[in-house]
Amino acid sequence: MVQRREPTARQMRLGIELRRLREAAGLTAIEAAALLGANRVQMSHIESGLVGVSEERVRRLASHYACTDEEFIDALVAMAADRTRGWWEEYRGLLPTPFLDLAELEHHATFLHEVAILHVSGLLQTEEYARALFSSRVPELTTEELELRVQHRMRRQRASITYRLVIHEAALRIRVSDRAASRAQLLRILALSEADNITVRVIPFDLDGFTRASSAMTYVGGPLPKLDTVVRDAPHGSVFIDSAAQLDAYRTRFRKVEAVALARDRSRDFIYKLTKEL
Repeated sequence: MVQRREPTARQMRLGIELRRLREAAGLTAIEAAALLGANRVQMSHIESGLVGVSEERVRRLASHYACTDEEFIDALVAMAADRTRGWWEEYRGLLPTPFLDLAELEHHATFLHEVAILHVSGLLQTEEYARALFSSRVPELTTEELELRVQHRMRRQRASITYRLVIHEAALRIRVSDRAASRAQLLRILALSEADNITVRVIPFDLDGFTRASSAMTYVGGPLPKLDTVVRDAPHGSVFIDSAAQLDAYRTRFRKVEAVALARDRSRDFIYKLTKEL
């Protein structure tokens, strides 16, 4: 087995799910390795995504772990068999790994739900808006680093997936650049929100009792709910969350935020009025 230098988040997720199945079965890594005719180090590498695992081995492990969820096993097999080298691989070694992992995650997603509080979602940003955001980074990026980030963000927007965004009025009003750029950004949101697969709903300032300003997140649907992922921003990059309890909590958070947002048509009217103020 060839060891990977840097497994992707998707490869690591497969390993994590195999480890969770083993732990649920009450087996140690040494015991599981023996069932495969491997050793503890090899099992550790499988469970950390450092080496690939064949379809046959995934099914053998699932059988040894007494997993009877065939749909889940098939989903794990599909992850193991995936050899996709998507467009994001062009940026490997040029951008931090979380940029690539996010693009790969979105590529395989069945849906995206997002809550944006302070900034417009990356999937709806104009090039000028994205450039202004990346330009504010401390320490400053070089011109090459800046342009690579902008290019990558624009490439992410080409996917056509069911996307539901709840965005706070603060994100719509904060000017990361000048008035003209802000107006162009609002008009872009309006244009994209006309697509059948995109829903944009607004949380206005004039809403009593809104206590979920910390709910900014991207909820990424997997082939099954237990393979969903939540992405949250952190000081040093994106954090990927996939524990069952956390996923359930974030599903609830999204539902509660979306429930108090303006309806789709009212949100469009709201954004249109904001363009007239600029």
